[in-house]
Amino acid sequence: MDKTAIKNWAIVLGLGAVIWFLPVPDGLTPAAWHLFAIFVATIAGFILQPIPMGAVAFLSLTLCAFFGILKTKDVLMGFGNGTIWLIVCAFFLSRGFIKTGLGRRIAFCIIKAIGKSAVSLGYSICLAELIISPAMPSATARGGGVFYPIVQSLSSAFGSEQGPTAGKIGKYLMQVGFHADAVTCMMFLTSMAGNPLCVGLAASAVGVELTWMQWAVAAIVPGLVCLFLVPLVLLKIAPPELRSIPNARNLAAEELAKMGSMSKDELVLAFVFVMCLVLWATGSWTGLGATPIAMLAVSIMLIAKVLSWKDILSEKGAWDAMFWMGGLMALATALAKSGFIKWAAAFIASGISSAHMGWIASFVIISLIYTYSHYCFASVTARISAMYAAFVAVAVACGAPALMTAVAFGIFANLPISLTHYGNGAAPVYFGAGYVSQGEWWRNGFVICTVNTVVWLTVGMAWWKVIGLF
Repeated sequence: MDKTAIKNWAIVLGLGAVIWFLPVPDGLTPAAWHLFAIFVATIAGFILQPIPMGAVAFLSLTLCAFFGILKTKDVLMGFGNGTIWLIVCAFFLSRGFIKTGLGRRIAFCIIKAIGKSAVSLGYSICLAELIISPAMPSATARGGGVFYPIVQSLSSAFGSEQGPTAGKIGKYLMQVGFHADAVTCMMFLTSMAGNPLCVGLAASAVGVELTWMQWAVAAIVPGLVCLFLVPLVLLKIAPPELRSIPNARNLAAEELAKMGSMSKDELVLAFVFVMCLVLWATGSWTGLGATPIAMLAVSIMLIAKVLSWKDILSEKGAWDAMFWMGGLMALATALAKSGFIKWAAAFIASGISSAHMGWIASFVIISLIYTYSHYCFASVTARISAMYAAFVAVAVACGAPALMTAVAFGIFANLPISLTHYGNGAAPVYFGAGYVSQGEWWRNGFVICTVNTVVWLTVGMAWWKVIGLF
């Protein structure tokens, strides 16, 4: 073990031990406090990586079971989570795009149409996300299942793969794809599965009935500003080596000519892809979940021999993501069930209420805490369940208009998705491609999240004033 690994282990274990042995705060059980200590150490382990992330998550779950903090069934519950298997299936779907060449064909068609520069490709991803997002409430299916294979194929088309060539254009496009997915989650009631939960909680917490149109009108202007800024900000903080691509269209035309007509496997995969789009878009009517649809897609590919079982077993990114994301999901869910999140939310809210600030200052402070607390969550829906109603109620009690607060905190539930590589279900898929290091991902994610936060608290609030939310 080298010196860096020893130092990283010391930081991770030391941080967890300090929290573990601090006095348990009033209102919490020792088990909840100790679970928080392990959770913090796990996040530190993900950042410093003295061992790979999947191993860190496995070790944390082992400690929870060994010390009796969680029962074995609770330790393993993350691996039975539907979102985790949707992520895994997204990797398999992407493998099909690569193996058949369909992803490459789609990529060259896009390049032929608008492939003038890295930025133009970035905006094409953003525009496509915007068009599809209102009809596809699963951000994981949309980002990981639909756009990730295309983004990966675009990267490969320009000779940009994980490793030394990642910086050519792949690193840039992967981040544009992910952050565009995060922005569109904010813009429509039906663009993210947890958003309808906000509507129900708003009705019970402050008596506000939100409609699809109210949400869309409130989000459209600041959302479009954020979507416009994503490719430009990333151009500054994660600049691709290939900025201008003057011969891209000719290259694409030549490659498409070489590929010829679509093969049988491509046609099967094209059918599967369209089937997924239709079923995901109509899930609210059919009652079909995003995960069973993705599983059906993989099953059809196996039956048609588009993918072999060996392809499934060799998809290391899928199984690695399942381990670390499943482990983190189990810890985050258990932390919420332990009462820690509600305790922390109530503690913060009471402090703000007692300060007797004006409602705008209180709203801004509560919004920032609500946003950046997402470092402690691996699920947007889980954070909504734990914090939305409490924070909305406190903001309204401080004088913030109820309708504006209900809409804003629904939007802000998705705002911090950009922060981490576990911010939502699409994050592990894009991150798992291996183009962006974890340090870069967190740094750039913080920048994008902060830029978007400023937009929503300035342009957003000005727009809300114009449309009469306050």
